[in-house]
Amino acid sequence: MLNVEVLLYMLGLTAALVAGILVGLILRNRKRVGLDKVTFAVIIVLIFSLGFSIGSNNELLNALPRVGVSAIVITLLAIGFSVLFVKAAGKVVNLA
Repeated sequence: MLNVEVLLYMLGLTAALVAGILVGLILRNRKRVGLDKVTFAVIIVLIFSLGFSIGSNNELLNALPRVGVSAIVITLLAIGFSVLFVKAAGKVVNLA
């Protein structure tokens, strides 16, 4: 069963998403607004807040080496198999 706070939180996030979509639809034919720098600044703030929350959580900080090794292994396997499948697909369609 969902807590009322969680439900309101999810509703707020959904409302923000829908509002952004509606504003985008309304303004899509107008001149583009240069939001690149604002978007970059918001991403930097989000990354900083993520780092802050990781740094302040002792349990997560202690598990970080184990999680980091798993993340590196998964990343290397994903890259390796992607390269293999692209090469195989290229041979199938005679691109490589």
